Amino acid sequence: MKVVAFKRELQGSGASRRLRNSGQTPGIVYGGTEPAITISLDHNALYHALKKEAFHSSILDLEIDGVSQQVLLRDFQVHAFKQLVLHADFQRVDQNKKMHTKVALHFVNAEVSPAVKLHGATISHVANEIDVSCLPKDLPEFITVDLANIDVGHSLHVGDLVLPAGVTAVTHGANLTIATASVPAGHVSAEAAAAEEKK
Repeated sequence: MKVVAFKRELQGSGASRRLRNSGQTPGIVYGGTEPAITISLDHNALYHALKKEAFHSSILDLEIDGVSQQVLLRDFQVHAFKQLVLHADFQRVDQNKKMHTKVALHFVNAEVSPAVKLHGATISHVANEIDVSCLPKDLPEFITVDLANIDVGHSLHVGDLVLPAGVTAVTHGANLTIATASVPAGHVSAEAAAAEEKK
């Protein structure tokens, strides 16, 4: 994905306010061997890009005054109640160095799992993203979590995930829970209902 930005010379809150009033968003690019530089981006383009999941977990081509470099979105601030992006931080990417970032989880096959099919259970998503470490070329847009085999009373953990080649989960020693299956209170499973009818 491509992002166009311009070098920003003026600093300070007054300069940032003037930028925002003119439809621009202030930002910063840091990391790598070059010094950090302040930039400005088109607010509307950035606002719509932030709505796309891929924008948060993909290597972006950031073009600053015609020169392109690869970056990751690291942080952004949004106004408390206005639809306004106040600031965006980008980190330069080195193709030869492993990076540490968050990747979204996409849950599939819940409806065919024994938990849902046989017991009418509810599957709760405990986490919607995980920390990973990988080279930039291996960074996945998202990681698929297959719920096809989950049953009532069971949980899926980070250790159960099938990660793409070259990608490792960063768990700091804990096998974090990703999803759990439980029957809602007062809900009778299909098996229990059938057993009741036979009595």
